Amino acid sequence: MKVGVFTVLYQQLPLEDMLDKVAAMGIEAVELGTGNYPGSAHCDPDALLDQPEKIKALKKAVADRGLVISALSCHGNPLHPDKTFAKNSHDTWRKTVRLAEQLEVPVINAFSGCPGDHPGAKYPNWVTCSWPPDYLEILKWQWEEVVIPYWREEAAFAKEHGITQIAFEMHPGFVVYNPETLLKLREHAGEAIGANFDPSHLLWQGIDPVEAIKLLGREKAIFHVHAKDTYLDEANIRKNGVLDTKHYSQILDRSWVFRTVGYGQSEKLWRDIVSALRAVGYDYVLSIEHEDMLASIDEGLSKAVALLKKVLFKEELPEMWWA
Repeated sequence: MKVGVFTVLYQQLPLEDMLDKVAAMGIEAVELGTGNYPGSAHCDPDALLDQPEKIKALKKAVADRGLVISALSCHGNPLHPDKTFAKNSHDTWRKTVRLAEQLEVPVINAFSGCPGDHPGAKYPNWVTCSWPPDYLEILKWQWEEVVIPYWREEAAFAKEHGITQIAFEMHPGFVVYNPETLLKLREHAGEAIGANFDPSHLLWQGIDPVEAIKLLGREKAIFHVHAKDTYLDEANIRKNGVLDTKHYSQILDRSWVFRTVGYGQSEKLWRDIVSALRAVGYDYVLSIEHEDMLASIDEGLSKAVALLKKVLFKEELPEMWWA
């Protein structure tokens, strides 16, 4: 496995300065944003598509520093009821597919998106309960009329361009937010649908990341992994539960907050996560996503790299000589 980084945290730096910086920190892979929520500071499809010299220069800049591109990331909401927002997300997604083909990057990270509650809606409606029965009607309409048809078509489009790993971050607020909903979409849209496995969003929902890895790994549905941690404030959870709409800056009052690796959960859990990934055959990148208000970018990233370097396995498995 390799230690990687989602480079949006250094979006203020020019590409080559960013690559120099992360390589010097011991990072081995970069995940590049191509637009939508992550922005496109280091990998703009409009500047790169069908420009073979620019494509070659980007690949060389990465390779010259001993790095690889683990994924292109275009997290947006192509199912948004606002047609302009949806079109922008969709267009960026399609450009990213074409760019991944030209860069020979195997994985595209994205969100599943979330529709509204009817064709004339203005905002997305994330359904989290089954009663009153209106919510089940909304959910049925979303999946059958919007989500499944869209991603069936887009999986086919991606396949036409050689992309067979569409990695959804299971993120609350979108229709794919846990292993069950990921596998539901995979069942209906095909095996090109898989996970960008981010334990941070599962932890606050009460999901055991190790069990989730085993479940998805048996289906060969883990395409990429984010290394991000979550601190659970048990006192606030006991008072208000885990659904929390307070701003992330209200650290003392929230039920949970994102932390750098090892500052939310124990090193033991991260060892267990790495071991579970290896047990299901994942041998790719753990891409650090830094969203910690209590640590600077440089220090938070450095601590995450140090911990992952301790817990990752680097050597090939030998034959089982003891049994």
